[in-house]
Amino acid sequence: MKIIMFGTNACKDCLEAVKALDERNADYMYLEFSESTANLKRFLKLRDTEPLFEEVKKKGAIGVPCFKLEDGTLTLDLQEVLDKL
Repeated sequence: MKIIMFGTNACKDCLEAVKALDERNADYMYLEFSESTANLKRFLKLRDTEPLFEEVKKKGAIGVPCFKLEDGTLTLDLQEVLDKL
């Protein structure tokens, strides 16, 4: 299963997710956005348009790590991703 992960190396949860995905030899692409404005724009477009982020924004949080699975599923739950591997 191909996974796209949005995140930043400044976030410990993102780093833990990378480690967990690596340990499972997951097929994923990490779009780290603190080093790339293109990745940041891609994440912000997703964050600004997807209902998944409504509660996150209300709490003043960022919403990472965020995972997009090859079937189009969007989740903020690493365990959900790991369970599908």
